[in-house]
Amino acid sequence: MTARILDGIALSRTIRAEVAERAAALTARGTRPGLAVILVGDSAASAVYVRNKIRACTEADIHSVFDHMPADTTEADLLARIRELNADPAVHGILVQLPLPPHIDERLVIETIAPAKDVDGFHLQNAGGLLTGTPLFRPCTPYGVMKLLEHAGARLDGAEAVIVGRSNIVGKPQALMLMQGGATVTICHSRTRDLAFHTRRADILVAAVGRPKMITGDMIKPGAIVVDVGINRIEEGPDAGKLCGDVDFASAVEVAGAITPVPGGVGPMTIAMLLVNTVEAARRFAG
Repeated sequence: MTARILDGIALSRTIRAEVAERAAALTARGTRPGLAVILVGDSAASAVYVRNKIRACTEADIHSVFDHMPADTTEADLLARIRELNADPAVHGILVQLPLPPHIDERLVIETIAPAKDVDGFHLQNAGGLLTGTPLFRPCTPYGVMKLLEHAGARLDGAEAVIVGRSNIVGKPQALMLMQGGATVTICHSRTRDLAFHTRRADILVAAVGRPKMITGDMIKPGAIVVDVGINRIEEGPDAGKLCGDVDFASAVEVAGAITPVPGGVGPMTIAMLLVNTVEAARRFAG
């Protein structure tokens, strides 16, 4: 068996084209969607992510504001800037690129963003809303995974779904979204005993643990849908410098029924759903 490849690039292009149409309609009615992105420090990886987000905004004709603040920016200065953006009617979404320098409290920063502009879906109000099924915004990465599964024709009702990873950004919200879709969900993590026992039961397997090629083909149920959220850079060997996921693609593709590649799978969908949330924020603002 060779798995069907779930192409996040192609699907994200379709979604971004729809976003551009919605943004143009809002602009024509007097509200141009706007996204503010704040980057603190000089992380090369974060700079790439931010650049991709700004480029996506430009392509969708979404107004973007980019604040690149030095690594020694004080927490007070960052919070003050967020409050300014909260009050700016031209900005409908605010994103602070994580991680932040260690002297800044990430949770405090997230909680300072107005919930109605929290297009990352990380604010406690949005996290609580997701728990009860009524979020203002869904976190972009798990939201993108759900769109990929929908596009793949995955049947969630009654399916066994296993998530490897329990982060607040992916693992936990992903579990809630899958449960709301009717799946029976198991969350695994670094202390899970006999991880392969759980992963082999999965009709839908989501790997979001941040360990290169941790999930191998012999840990996958034949015919399962495998979604690889991880993005890691190989440090040694002939492939040093290349990107890989949390799934060993070479062995997994021979067992799975469908699988996302890395890169080109979940990553483009994350940006697409960020744009979806931003336009939705602008639509609510416009009434």
